[in-house]
Amino acid sequence: MMLLHLVFIFIANAVSNAQQMEFWLTDPDAKILFQQQPFISPNSDNHIAGSIININENEIYQTIDGFGYTLTGGSAMHLNNLDSTTRAQILRELFNTDQNHIGVSYLRLSIGASDLDEIVFSYNDLPPGQTDQNMTHFDLGHDRLHLIPILKEILAINPSIKLMGSPWSPPIWMKTNKNSVGGSLLTEFYDSYALYFVRYIQEMQKEGITIDAITIQNEPLHPGNNPSLLMLAIFQADFIKQSLGPAFRKHSINTKIIVYDHNADRPDYPIEIYRDADARQYVDGSAFHLYGGNIDALSAVHDQYPDKNLYFTEQWVGAPGNLKGDLVWHVKHLIVGATRNWARTVLEWNLAADSKLEPHTPGGCTLCLGALTIDGNQVLSPRNPAYYVIAHAAKFVRPNSTRVASNSPISLANVAFQRQDDKRKVLIVVNENNSGKQTFQIQCNGKIYDTSLNGGSVGTYIC
Repeated sequence: MMLLHLVFIFIANAVSNAQQMEFWLTDPDAKILFQQQPFISPNSDNHIAGSIININENEIYQTIDGFGYTLTGGSAMHLNNLDSTTRAQILRELFNTDQNHIGVSYLRLSIGASDLDEIVFSYNDLPPGQTDQNMTHFDLGHDRLHLIPILKEILAINPSIKLMGSPWSPPIWMKTNKNSVGGSLLTEFYDSYALYFVRYIQEMQKEGITIDAITIQNEPLHPGNNPSLLMLAIFQADFIKQSLGPAFRKHSINTKIIVYDHNADRPDYPIEIYRDADARQYVDGSAFHLYGGNIDALSAVHDQYPDKNLYFTEQWVGAPGNLKGDLVWHVKHLIVGATRNWARTVLEWNLAADSKLEPHTPGGCTLCLGALTIDGNQVLSPRNPAYYVIAHAAKFVRPNSTRVASNSPISLANVAFQRQDDKRKVLIVVNENNSGKQTFQIQCNGKIYDTSLNGGSVGTYIC
């Protein structure tokens, strides 16, 4: 009889623990930086009072590929310059998927140099007047110094992390102005540039690095960066259907082709490409930034072409950073806003810089604050705003989770997901009212939970 009684107690405790809600908090005013809080037990009588967020797992939206950063060449340089012990520690902190680490699940890479590299380069740089249409001289070159070694260490920690490649410029001999800044891709080099992408994917694969997706051009309507390229939608469509798509098929490349990769103020850009059936057949989806426009523009693209995926691939935090303000804006518009508008990824720009916000190319970004600041052999604490923005999602919303429905009470922007592995729900909530504490309830699995967030704070709830 005593044994049976103990069994009942064990079962009752297990049910009680299963019903408890896990809670992680970032509250800048209280100096709480992504810390686990005491578990929340369900309301004993399921009484509903005031604002309530209802999670409805029966209303399902897109599958999530991951949350993360851009691993720029400069970021890789700073990481690679750390001693092996310090580097191993910070890489585990970022990429290990166990319960004690963040488990970043997606990274964007630059194909060739971005503006946050120490120098401008491509994988096929030639003396003036020379061309190499068959990519005889293609060489990953500069990426072997820092980027590839760091990627191999990351993959050893998290072999399933997904990687996206984005070029800032083709080799300058392919361009109208023969310059790393601006210019357009010459039509006579469409096939050569398509082969350039093929070789990039193949050579990275030889290094054990799988490129899951590529965008054709970073910010194709911003030709003033260094490097950069102007590529209007009609020309991007022509390049895809005439050269890139057929080249991928010929060489059995399964890497996804993603178009646009620029601001939400021009949803017409990917739509124009999709209207070209010959180009559309090769395209997986479109990518967006939010330096202009409104995040709900992503839904406008989805509504017209629901079979095409959406990705959010870049947003910077400007130095010196303001944790409270940056946290609220980025969580509201990106973690919540982008995923509520069908994005499968949310990526911050960029992973790491030093205290001088270096390196950057001449004319590149001089105020881009990394998620980490690395000076010499030291990773500074506390981390920067983008670190906490991504941590609140990446740690809990694992790849292949699905977004599910939740309502949005005033000033409590939120988004909900259901994980694939354990079917638990994840709710990310930001109190947009910077000065006022908000008490509210969460309905999950038929239970009601009471909680609160101070103004300007973010909570992740797992139930």
